[in-house]
Amino acid sequence: MTNRAISIIDDDGSVRAATHNLVRSLGYVVHSFASAEEFLQSPHLNDTSCVITDVRMPAMSGLDLQAHLLATGHRFPFIFVTAFSVESDRARAMKAGATCFLSKPCDGEALIKCLETALTPNGAAASKNEPIRP
Repeated sequence: MTNRAISIIDDDGSVRAATHNLVRSLGYVVHSFASAEEFLQSPHLNDTSCVITDVRMPAMSGLDLQAHLLATGHRFPFIFVTAFSVESDRARAMKAGATCFLSKPCDGEALIKCLETALTPNGAAASKNEPIRP
């Protein structure tokens, strides 16, 4: 059992619940949020080891969340999962240091591999050269 906390942010409740259950089954502490704003206002921001987020959400997007966190000095791995895979979104996410950019429906094994990469020392840097895009 690990004490690493993973924060899942997705406005789709069923995707959020499925991702939460998968990540929790791996032994991680999981916090789930329906929006980027909810995550930013939570007490779990500073104990997060990795963010798994949707790209397109009402109000603040996952990409805007990543940019905001980087600008405020929060440096932890990001895994993006989206139903609307747009190359410019993927390029922006990866340029900002995302570990992975996955398309919905997301394969559980691909997400697990991304999470393992993200939580490995220098994992984000290693995957930046070879992004995982199932």
